[in-house]
Amino acid sequence: MANYASDSDSDGDAPAATEGGAAPGLPESSALLPPPPLDLLQPPNFGSRVRSFPHVEGNYALHVCIPVVIPSEARKHVAHVMKRAASFVPDLYTVDADYALSELCKDEQKLDRVLLSREFHVSLGRTVAIQVHQIESLVAMLRQKFRSQQRYWMDFNKWEHFINDDCTRSFLSLEVTSTGLPEISKQITMVDDVYRLHGLPEFYKNPRPHISLAWALGDVSYKLKQAIKEIEKTLSSMGKSQQCNLRCKFSHIVCKIGKKMYDICKLAD
Repeated sequence: MANYASDSDSDGDAPAATEGGAAPGLPESSALLPPPPLDLLQPPNFGSRVRSFPHVEGNYALHVCIPVVIPSEARKHVAHVMKRAASFVPDLYTVDADYALSELCKDEQKLDRVLLSREFHVSLGRTVAIQVHQIESLVAMLRQKFRSQQRYWMDFNKWEHFINDDCTRSFLSLEVTSTGLPEISKQITMVDDVYRLHGLPEFYKNPRPHISLAWALGDVSYKLKQAIKEIEKTLSSMGKSQQCNLRCKFSHIVCKIGKKMYDICKLAD
């Protein structure tokens, strides 16, 4: 288990006005608009996200990462693991989309559409708050640092659990422990160099690159650890390798500031 910043920290569009203000009051019963469809309603815990840093007017959340899409040939394996995980930890939700995993697992097509087909990410730096005047400099320096990147393979070969710094969320993740680890570690160091020049906190001393697929409120490390053990036993008994054959090729780094995405480097296919 390791402590990692929450993926949920975010601010408004950069450099547009930030989000804020109280939620509008409930409409009167005589309102003409009908209620929204049930499948659009958010799960009970959707509003329970917390920032790892306080919201300040004029500040924006910065996140540098490698986009990752699960290859089609690996989705059946991942779907099987997600179903097993949901049976052991029923209060898991899909990352970002925030649908109850146990409900998605009842419909394989919806599970594939909502979770398995989406874009995940490997963090190369902490999610931190920056000021408007830092945006141009940060993006320019990151692009300069990564101007000569080359493709390499990343093997997400180990199911693992993580927890964010303030213990408000736990994550079920796939970790890179072999192929791709040296390259990602070097890229993390490069991002640290740019962060340091802007007075921002560097990444964790012993980085463990991973993609997170599901989350739960609070510290449920024990439940996730037990679930992973049972998942590995099940896969082993089925004659399959305990390691997930999820191999992706690095080709892209993005920087998210507020809700705006900046391409840092993008290699041609």
